Amino acid sequence: MKNRFLTILTLALVVTFASCKDKAQEAETTEAEAAAEVTEVSTKYLVDTEASTIMWKGFKPTGSHVGNIKIESGVFTMNGDAIESGSFLIDMASINVTDIPAEDEGNAKLAGHLKSPDFFDVEAFPASAFEVTSFTSENGKMMLSGNLKMKDVENNISIPVMVSENNDTITITSESFSVDRSKWNIKYGSKSFFDDLGDKFINDDMELQIKITANKA
Repeated sequence: MKNRFLTILTLALVVTFASCKDKAQEAETTEAEAAAEVTEVSTKYLVDTEASTIMWKGFKPTGSHVGNIKIESGVFTMNGDAIESGSFLIDMASINVTDIPAEDEGNAKLAGHLKSPDFFDVEAFPASAFEVTSFTSENGKMMLSGNLKMKDVENNISIPVMVSENNDTITITSESFSVDRSKWNIKYGSKSFFDDLGDKFINDDMELQIKITANKA
């Protein structure tokens, strides 16, 4: 009996550890800050919207869903190899679902629900935005901070990124990170707002990964 208990405990710990290991770290979230300023020595880059995207992943007790969101437009300035300033718009109407076949009825149903007032209310808020506030080095990682506006709420987030340059093109790729959607007042299925959901809730943590490609103007 003791050996059986130890086996069950070990399995539980393994599952717990694996779940924690796979979960993206939540971005540090604070109040919105002043945008970074452009200097005379900076170099301007325009975002290539066809080569840029945001991956999203949402979770609920029975599983998860994944998809992409398109970048509508954007501009960055570089000072040497450091991001100096910048901003980009996110086309919320482009939200799609990639883990359900496109021809499956459930694909359009989920995408439509995400665009509805329950979640991002795309008709009222067709674009979200990110505006750079700082670019720093912390514990060996480059941290990009900026004001993320979704719907009518704006918060500052800090995310680890890698910046690479190839001739006249820069690529900014974030690590996978999560944001707490309740901090942007996205309430549907959230235990932060409702107490009677049982196992019908949807996790507040929304996982994102950003890839931006921009060309010298």
